[in-house]
Amino acid sequence: MPDPLCIRPAAATDDAAIQALIRTAFAATEYGHQGEAELVHRLADDGDVLLSLVAERDRAIVGHVLFSRMDVEADGVSLSGAGLGPVATAPDVQGQGIGGSLIRAGLQTLRERGIAISFVLGHQDYYPRFGYVPELAARFTSPFAGPYFMAMMLDSGAAWPQGGRADYAPAFGRLG
Repeated sequence: MPDPLCIRPAAATDDAAIQALIRTAFAATEYGHQGEAELVHRLADDGDVLLSLVAERDRAIVGHVLFSRMDVEADGVSLSGAGLGPVATAPDVQGQGIGGSLIRAGLQTLRERGIAISFVLGHQDYYPRFGYVPELAARFTSPFAGPYFMAMMLDSGAAWPQGGRADYAPAFGRLG
């Protein structure tokens, strides 16, 4: 029987394992590795990581999620925002809820830190289960606007902004 899953903040000593996990996880997808591991490294180098969590089982890192700083303006006012991604799970443990557990833990931490809104660019059948919706994101101009661009207010009682701008950290613009 495997050890229970432990979700914890990523440490500098986890960097090599995180990079290897991301490359392996994304290489197994329909689109293959698209530079996600390099993105994580660039976000860290730029100081734009808000939260990086790992899932550990049997002393091995089996999952990772990163939330990065976003420049968000809503209804003419600056709003604290976080971009979700990438999230990766080791191929041999995918489908066991590890990615979802990481995302939920990350969103809870962001709420505790007072982050107002989070955006994700991802699969329309997966991210709505966490509260992300394209209807909210559609109110914001962004280079990533479209059907896969979703957002959620981290305070579920907060009113949705009428419009604004949502810019990911500069590292996203440097993806090849």
